[in-house]
Amino acid sequence: MNAAREWNCGRKDREVNGIYSQVAAVSGMLRIRTRISLALMLALPALQGCLWHTRKVPQAKMPPNVLSAPPEQLVDSINKQYDAIDSLNATVTFTATQGGSLKGSETTYTSFSGYILLRKPESLRVIGFLPVVHTRAFDMASNGKTFQLWIPPKNKVVDGTNAEPKTPSPNTVENMRPYIFFDSLLIRKIAPEDELLPWADSKTEVNPKTRKLELVPEYVLTVADRVGNSNILHTKRVIYFSRIDLRPIEEDIYDQSGQVQTQALYGPVQTFGTEHFPGTITIKRPLDQYQILITFQKLVVNQPLNDEQFELTIPEGTPAEKLP
Repeated sequence: MNAAREWNCGRKDREVNGIYSQVAAVSGMLRIRTRISLALMLALPALQGCLWHTRKVPQAKMPPNVLSAPPEQLVDSINKQYDAIDSLNATVTFTATQGGSLKGSETTYTSFSGYILLRKPESLRVIGFLPVVHTRAFDMASNGKTFQLWIPPKNKVVDGTNAEPKTPSPNTVENMRPYIFFDSLLIRKIAPEDELLPWADSKTEVNPKTRKLELVPEYVLTVADRVGNSNILHTKRVIYFSRIDLRPIEEDIYDQSGQVQTQALYGPVQTFGTEHFPGTITIKRPLDQYQILITFQKLVVNQPLNDEQFELTIPEGTPAEKLP
C-alpha cells in the first residue's frame, strides 16, 4: 500500500513538473516573440527607407472642359463632315520622312511646295515641286480606278491601278497611290451596316506651349465588318476624337491582314476663308516606313473643278512603266 501510494505521488509530481515545463516553454516563446515584435517596432523607422521610397512626379492635369457625346453623335459628325466637301483645291507644303525603327535610320527631306486637287467621288491630282528651282518633282493624277505618276527628274511615267502594289518599289515616291491621299484628306462616311465599337480613353502628353504634363481625353471609335456569318470582326478603321471639341484627331486604316496600313494625324483646325480645316495632316505608312507632312497654306472647298484639271500633259517619248 505504501509503495503504491509513493508511486502515485511520484507520478503526480512528474505530471505537475511536466505542466510547469510546458508553461515555462510557452512563456519563453511568448517572451521571444514579444522581444522580436519590440525589436521590429524599434527598427521600423530605420527600415522604412529601405522598403520603399516616395518621390514627387509631374502631375498630369485634366483639361477644364471635357465634352461628352454618344457614339451616334460622333458617327453623325463624321458623315456630315464628309458630305460637306465635294471638292478641294489646296496650296500646300510637303515634308517627307523616310525610314524608321525597322530600317534603323530616318531621313527627313527638305520641304517642297505643291498643290492638291480633289473632287468626289474619286478624282485626285497631287503635284510637288523641287526646292529652290521649283520645277516639278512629281505629278500624279487619278480618276479613282487608274492613275498616272509622272516623275520629270527621272524622265519617267508610271501607270497603274489604285490597288496596293503587289511588289513595292524601293523608291517610296513610286509606291504612292491616290487613295492614300484621298482617304487621309477626307475621312470617309461610316455606313449603317458597319459594326462599331466605341470607348473612352485618355493619353498623357506634354503641352508644347506650357511644357506641362496634360491628360488628353479622347473617344475611340472602331469601325469593323463581320467576317461572313461568324462572330469574328475585321477592323477596317479606328477613329480618334478629341473630347475638347469632339473633332477627329487621328484615323488608322487597316489592311486585310489586320495591320495598320495608313495613319492620318490631324493638326489643330484653322480657318481658311469661311472653311474650318486642319492646318496640317500627317500621313504615315508604318509598313513602308515613310511619312508625309502636309501643311496647308491656302484652301478652297466646293470650287468647280473640270476634268482637264485631273489629266496629265506628258511630253511625247517619255518612257512609261506599267505597274500591276
